Amino acid sequence: MLSPKRTKFRKMQKGKMKGNTKRGAELAYGTFGIKSLDERFVTARQIEAARIAATRYMKREGQLWIKIFPDKPITKKPAEVRMGKGKGAPEYWVARVQPGRILFEVGGVPAEVATEALRLAAQKLPVRTKLIIARDYSA
Repeated sequence: MLSPKRTKFRKMQKGKMKGNTKRGAELAYGTFGIKSLDERFVTARQIEAARIAATRYMKREGQLWIKIFPDKPITKKPAEVRMGKGKGAPEYWVARVQPGRILFEVGGVPAEVATEALRLAAQKLPVRTKLIIARDYSA
């Protein structure tokens, strides 16, 4: 039986992501944005897929800002390799995302275009998100 401190889904040596984000929780550049509701690693490929989906829908009008950067390498050893011999080679890069973090911002397009573009981008990401609108926005 597992003790209360050792849960089945415990991450080992990957760093802690407890609590809400300390920075990046406010809109800085655009009028619309998507905010994370979960804590998760978002890979560079997922960020790029979301960027492509949003910019294609916007037909390169307006501007899109990516507010997260994949700066953490995830390493992996090759299959059927014995223990020891050091750490594995970097396999891919991830960005740590905590609840409250703004992931993408959009500006310079109508509200309908921005909401649909951000909805399409959010479908490519492994976190639950919600749409954020700037306080000074008037329709």
